[in-house]
Amino acid sequence: QMKAEGVKFQTGVAVGKDITGEQLRKQFDAVGLTMGAEMARELPIPGRELKGVHLAMEYLTQQNKRTAGIPITDEPITAKGKRVVIIGGGDTGSDCLGTAHRQGCVEAHQFELLPEPPPQRAESTPWPLWPMQLRTSHAHEEGCDRQWSVSTTKFSGHDGQVTKLHANRVKFENGKFTPVPNSEFEINADLVLLAMGFTGPVRNGLLDSLGVKYDARGAVAVDENFMSNLDGVFAGGDTKRGASLIVWAIAEGRKMAAGIDKYLQAGKSAKKAAI
Repeated sequence: QMKAEGVKFQTGVAVGKDITGEQLRKQFDAVGLTMGAEMARELPIPGRELKGVHLAMEYLTQQNKRTAGIPITDEPITAKGKRVVIIGGGDTGSDCLGTAHRQGCVEAHQFELLPEPPPQRAESTPWPLWPMQLRTSHAHEEGCDRQWSVSTTKFSGHDGQVTKLHANRVKFENGKFTPVPNSEFEINADLVLLAMGFTGPVRNGLLDSLGVKYDARGAVAVDENFMSNLDGVFAGGDTKRGASLIVWAIAEGRKMAAGIDKYLQAGKSAKKAAI
């Protein structure tokens, strides 16, 4: 349908590398940035460099390639026969857990920094706010040691390979996390997956070369018409608001399109419209 309406799709193009931001701005009257928010939140603690400690998306992307029959050129990451620890209690963590079960892990643990949510919607999050309540996915039903209020402090290993995760319990008081005295513990781990969310769009490449400005959350800053600090360069969805739900991406895509249309109509673009 979109092709029938005149949208031209160009696949296999690394924007920012195969074509620069400057070239895009010269070729088109308006540019819409909808690249998601793929910059993963890191965990800069001792032992992060050990083999076996990976970002969740490295693990999940590799499994998608494996399933699709695409050759894996990087070092294989698999949970088969391993003791797996997932740091992060969100949807990405659940995806990691389900994949680890499919691959045949021998143990699965999931640690979350926040306190355990209540089984029912909390009074602090009435409708239409997103309810803070305990959710159990199919992956959890298959088996998992879930622990809340856990802060990982370091990884240790042998011959460059992770073998243990070190952590302590925390309390959330007065807007910050404080360690619980004498709560330190350690757990054996052969594979650690960091699934702690995303901080915003990937900057190196297109965004930094364009010179867009960012807001306090690390997303692309825009005005009421979804235009960035650069004339004719717009942003929407996760690129503009940070990692969120697809309903927001759809809504903001429409708003960004309206902003682009308003901009083009005012400028009376002479170039053939392309989306």
